[in-house]
Amino acid sequence: MNADVQQYLSAADRENTVRSYAAAIRHFEVDWKGLLPATIDTVARYLAEHAAVYKISTLRLHLAALARWHADNGFADPTRSALVLKVLRGIRARHATPQRRARPLQLDVLEQASDWLMRARDSALEGGRRVQALRHGRDRSLLLLGFWRAFRADELANMRIEEVQAVRGQSLTCRPGRTKTSHEDDDRAFRCPALSRLCPVDAFLDWIELSGRTTGPVYPGIDRWGNISRNHMASQAVLPLLRRILKEAGVLEADTYSSHSLRRGFAGWATANGWDLKELMEHVGWRDVNSALRYIDAPQDAVKAKIERALASSGRLPD
Repeated sequence: MNADVQQYLSAADRENTVRSYAAAIRHFEVDWKGLLPATIDTVARYLAEHAAVYKISTLRLHLAALARWHADNGFADPTRSALVLKVLRGIRARHATPQRRARPLQLDVLEQASDWLMRARDSALEGGRRVQALRHGRDRSLLLLGFWRAFRADELANMRIEEVQAVRGQSLTCRPGRTKTSHEDDDRAFRCPALSRLCPVDAFLDWIELSGRTTGPVYPGIDRWGNISRNHMASQAVLPLLRRILKEAGVLEADTYSSHSLRRGFAGWATANGWDLKELMEHVGWRDVNSALRYIDAPQDAVKAKIERALASSGRLPD
């Protein structure tokens, strides 16, 4: 095969995916002593023997790696057989664990944290404490844009200034940084309007003006001397940063929030304010209904009202 063609084919596979698949195949062949190409019975036995060891998501990853190996080498895929799929369903039913859901960041908590960051930034500027001012400005922008656009941690961490257009008093348009779930043809732009309060547009422009930059990561690291890194903030750094913001702002039980709390908080706020599922999916960028539903809770007041109406109309619960 032509070297140039091979180069682009190789680039099509995500580096992390390639590593994960290689590790899964190595586990199957070397650690478990499985033979490739594999039979349907062998794959089913492999799943059964690891059902109590690995999470269902890990087993799915190993199946995907096996499927890729068989496809790449011209063999029939045993992972899609009825037997293997039935074994996987049985494992999921028997070893299912409740999925922990992120605590949603409510609007009053968002406002408490935003107001504290703004006061702390202004106080730091007046006192000549530039490092603190930079951090508070960055953190407030990340908090507000992360909430109103329901971005994930990796989308925020990988965002670049060059991919953002913002006009004060109007709107902000951005393209989140490429992430592990991005597709090569995924070049969607997301818009966020200027708001009368808790405005993500003003917070972004204030932060960029304060940092004095026109290129580079939107949310970089800042060292103790106020040097702004040229590199993106690690996506894993968003969680401790969010918890630190909330704790310093006086939010109770700050450690119970996660990096998904921004997305889940916005989804809950939007649902409570009458957004339908289609509107919410379009705003956030969800393409799968199940992905959206994981972030939505029915407001308990609405649930109670529906139950009370049913009780009032029927007089008693049905047998």
